[in-house]
Amino acid sequence: MPAKLKPGDLAPDFTLPAVDGSTVRLAQTLPRHEATVVLFICNHCPYVKAYVPRLIDLQREFASRVQLLAICSNDAQTYPADSFEGMKTTASQWGLNFPYLRDESQSVAHSYGAERTPEVFVIDTKGLCRYEGGIDDSYQDAAKVRDRPLHDAIIALLAHREVPRPQTYAIGCTIKWKKGV
Repeated sequence: MPAKLKPGDLAPDFTLPAVDGSTVRLAQTLPRHEATVVLFICNHCPYVKAYVPRLIDLQREFASRVQLLAICSNDAQTYPADSFEGMKTTASQWGLNFPYLRDESQSVAHSYGAERTPEVFVIDTKGLCRYEGGIDDSYQDAAKVRDRPLHDAIIALLAHREVPRPQTYAIGCTIKWKKGV
């Protein structure tokens, strides 16, 4: 496993297919937004399921200034629910308001050193990682959230300030790697 992308590192570019039939390239997304949030998720993880409404709200809150890009890298052979077809169904059921991308080769997850779903990387317009880690401190109950490091990182970046805590721990399921990868 390559080293984890950490704050200050240049984010690896990628081009991936989206469930809506489009293709998304990070390098083309970065200059159009003040921040891009690359998040590794999947369809079956209970942590992801709990966070999806908050991620949708986050995209809505920051609308044109921030773009979320969700990536599923899980092995669909072992976890058929995470297949590209499954992703299409799930994205529709969840009502995602941001692109949901398929990393079939798992190369993007490897290049970012992603380990969990959900795990988040906030990238600035220059392609530098400014935050890596988790979403907040209470996946089970949004009403009990007291610490929102992802939200705080976005606010700091939009205000042209240093991110107060550029790295936190991501709680979630492990990425399901293909055998021999």
